[in-house]
Amino acid sequence: MQASFSFFSTRRFLPLFSTQFLGAFNDNLLKTAIVVMISYQGLSMAGLGPAMLVNVCAGVFILPYFLFSASAGKLSEKIDKAVLARAIKLAEILIMVLAAAGFWHASAPLLIGALFLMGVHSTFFGPLKYSVLPQYLKERELVGGNGLIEMGTFLAILLGQIGGSVLIQHGHLTITLLLSAVAIAGYAASRAMPPAPPASPEIRLSFNIADDTATLVSRAWRMRDVRAAILGISWFWLMGSVYTTQLPTFTRLNLGGDADVYTLMLALFSLGIGLGSVVCAKLSQGRLQLGLVLVGSAGMSVFGLDLALAAYTPHQGPLLTLGEYLMQPGHVREMAALTLLGFFGGFFTVPLYTWLQTASPDDFRSQAIAVNNIVNGLYMVLAAALSVAVLALTDNIALLLAGAAVLNLLASLHLVACAPRIWQERIAWFTALKRAPR
Repeated sequence: MQASFSFFSTRRFLPLFSTQFLGAFNDNLLKTAIVVMISYQGLSMAGLGPAMLVNVCAGVFILPYFLFSASAGKLSEKIDKAVLARAIKLAEILIMVLAAAGFWHASAPLLIGALFLMGVHSTFFGPLKYSVLPQYLKERELVGGNGLIEMGTFLAILLGQIGGSVLIQHGHLTITLLLSAVAIAGYAASRAMPPAPPASPEIRLSFNIADDTATLVSRAWRMRDVRAAILGISWFWLMGSVYTTQLPTFTRLNLGGDADVYTLMLALFSLGIGLGSVVCAKLSQGRLQLGLVLVGSAGMSVFGLDLALAAYTPHQGPLLTLGEYLMQPGHVREMAALTLLGFFGGFFTVPLYTWLQTASPDDFRSQAIAVNNIVNGLYMVLAAALSVAVLALTDNIALLLAGAAVLNLLASLHLVACAPRIWQERIAWFTALKRAPR
């Protein structure tokens, strides 16, 4: 099988990968540190207690995706993406100054303000990071590039969540220094990104957010392949949101594990996605293989359902420490199911991101990715609403996870109906693999 990642260390990929990795790490480092600080130090704001503020944080971070994605997509078409990346990373350094003030003064308004601005930062960087890949990479490198970006993103999320939870307990100085250092390193990495000329420099920017968003979504929806790719990616984020949101409570109530067990399960899920993304890229051999979406979908349903069944009965008795959990052979099934659930999630998402990039016209690619971010946000909000509704009817999270696994099959059927090409190419990847020189 041909090596798919020889471009990794080149200037046309490594600076982008590093910039993206450090940005995703800082996003989650800041968000987790703020949530932990609010929860354990009892911060309040405008009469809202810690429990409510934690939910406010989630909403504040995702709100910019709805407000500014249309503008972000246009801006990525209008100016050189490398120049834009440097401006965004420079803004991140200033946001960390605000966050540092919030940590030092234990100020909920400052911290939530910094979190909102970091959401704005991510909103503007999102269309850029995916739309610039076709400019930097050759066609046969694009699937591999997406696989590496997905792997890096989920590893950065994992490390940021763990780091934010652990380091905030060691004082404000440690977390503020790390946040600032990572932001500066991200800016330095962006300085090495090669020029990426604008695809549509004549495009006009507008302050009419609602009209811009509606126009952008309408245009994307008229492109069948773009629409199908967005629907598939957004479904992946809905599934991911269900599992990551419920995982802490599921670990405590159904797996019977303490906080360290939760960290282990989160790590397995994230590492599974990263590994699946890379393996998917290798199996694709430099070609877009939409048949792998079906492999990913089937795996997500099988192992999502297996996880729910393995831990269907709520745990009784004291919580298990990490050592106690690992010593009991029966828990191997739960760990394997969660890891493989993430693994096949990587199979599901990498071809869809590549499809979105290649199906979008050059002068609309950033805007198509902006629409994807908007719809992703809507699906994550839907995931939260559906989870609340299901858990109001049952007190067993395993039922929610089992329902998500079954619903995933129906969503896949809908995706195939929207894009028959996925079904038509269901075994093309396997046929190409057999023919590949060894």
